[in-house]
Amino acid sequence: MRNLNNVPKVILESKSIGHPINYKWTKKKINKLLDCVEGNDDLENILMQINHKGSMGLTAALLEWIYWRFTGYSQATHDTQKRIEALWCSINNCVQTNPLLFDTEFEIPASGSVNGALWIALMNVRIIDARYRKGSYFLQNDLVGLVLLARHITPKKKNFDSWFEQTIMKLTHSHPNPYKKDKLDESDEAVYDSSNEPVICREFFFDEKFEYSVEASENAIHGFIDSLDHKANSFLNLPKKAS
Repeated sequence: MRNLNNVPKVILESKSIGHPINYKWTKKKINKLLDCVEGNDDLENILMQINHKGSMGLTAALLEWIYWRFTGYSQATHDTQKRIEALWCSINNCVQTNPLLFDTEFEIPASGSVNGALWIALMNVRIIDARYRKGSYFLQNDLVGLVLLARHITPKKKNFDSWFEQTIMKLTHSHPNPYKKDKLDESDEAVYDSSNEPVICREFFFDEKFEYSVEASENAIHGFIDSLDHKANSFLNLPKKAS
């Protein structure tokens, strides 16, 4: 799974690729996805069990669910792929990537069942990326909307639910949140340093045969990064390879 040309088996089985865009996309649904703080306490608490690099890996995996759902429906998926690549690189070292800026003037509305959903996804990812770079203790909270969106647009939701449940179970063991029981500073001024957390790789989320270890994950993510076309992705700021 060294590049994003390989469709994960679980996403194929969820009927995400090429399936008609037949999910509900009403103003009420849009507003719920844009403001998902209320009514999702259980999901928020679940996500707070995971540390920062685990959360960023989950962000990349969720964005990939959304990416494959809209492949063939929107040209914006090409840009989305570049952002997924950058997310994995930032897990290795966020200094090697540029901020995932998106619609900085908030000019694009969230209307339209394809482009509107992509707008919400990419705006969520922009906020998560910014919190990760800052070292925010509330990083995990911003994953709520991304989880809800990925599930909403997936045709076979039971497949997504099963994958998400198993993924969270693994993450809480491999990448637990060290401050989950702390009383957090609501001002969000405190800075958490995640540089010593173990990296996580795409295989962790999408390869059933992958057996997690720190070494295996490091080897996998470095293999992924080495396979990328650095010049073709403006979000990457990787050091030049030795000739």
